[in-house]
Amino acid sequence: MTSLPLSDSGKTWNALVLGRAGLDLYPQPDGGKTSDADGFSADMGGSGGNIAVAMSRAGSKVALLSAVSEDTVGHFVRQRLLQYQVSDAFLQVSLGSSRTSLALAEVRPTDCEVVIYRNDAADLQLQLTDAMKHAVTQSDNLIVTGTALISEPSRTTTLELMLHAKRHNCHVWLDLDYRPWNWPDLQTTRAIYSLAAEHAHVVVGNEEEFAVLTDELDLYIKQASLPSKGQTILLKRGGHGASLFTKDQRLDTGVYPVKSLKPYGAGDAFLGNLVHHYSGHEDWQAAMSCGSAAAAIVVSQRGCASAMPSPEQITLMQQSIAMTPAANWR
Repeated sequence: MTSLPLSDSGKTWNALVLGRAGLDLYPQPDGGKTSDADGFSADMGGSGGNIAVAMSRAGSKVALLSAVSEDTVGHFVRQRLLQYQVSDAFLQVSLGSSRTSLALAEVRPTDCEVVIYRNDAADLQLQLTDAMKHAVTQSDNLIVTGTALISEPSRTTTLELMLHAKRHNCHVWLDLDYRPWNWPDLQTTRAIYSLAAEHAHVVVGNEEEFAVLTDELDLYIKQASLPSKGQTILLKRGGHGASLFTKDQRLDTGVYPVKSLKPYGAGDAFLGNLVHHYSGHEDWQAAMSCGSAAAAIVVSQRGCASAMPSPEQITLMQQSIAMTPAANWR
């Protein structure tokens, strides 16, 4: 990919996103079950890839830190990254038996089954390189998805990059992105998540994901807000909106009500647009509004990466539909 211009801070990248990207297949027609499909359409998916595309569509200069297999599925992912103007400069090729993830995702608002094939996943073979460490020093943000912490060598690569980012004025965002079938037990997951959270400026997750991190969320939030820690907590509440806890303040936001076509992809659209807008303006309320509008657009359309909205689409959503309930600081 050709080199990109500097970000507003003078750094090369607005963001680096560390996590998986894979091939998504959607059964046709919409509303049907996979077992009854007449055919399938393809898109790029995976939390890391989706967040990176969301940021690129919003106008960020972004690269994906991941690994793909040396086969047609890996080539598909690389081509889609280039199509969506996400840099593949740090995309590694995993040799051997590992394979790029494959997901079968039904396009229906309820009773929606998503089957993800991640046996010997290529993205978990991500190796730490000097080029990646240097890129972190030249980035405003490092966004990490929790699936990158599942196993080695990706786990150590992720933790070392998070620590390196924190030491070099790169804002670290941890999206817990918990998938229970990927982990051996709760104790192991909590230990790794807790270690990663110590390196993060912002921790993002839903109630189920934070329950993996801690048994006492209220206390965790209170301690995170202490000046000695200065951490921001973003609690996603699905159809009820989100709550942000920062510096002893709380911001509750609602959702943009739309007719949902499918339930997935919203969280990636939300986070990608939130990071983009907060980095540019440091206005949490405006950033969460943009993220919420992006999430609404994505769940109302087929696909994941291809459904990530443009700034014009987000503005139109905000002008035509009111967030319900309205944002409220308290």
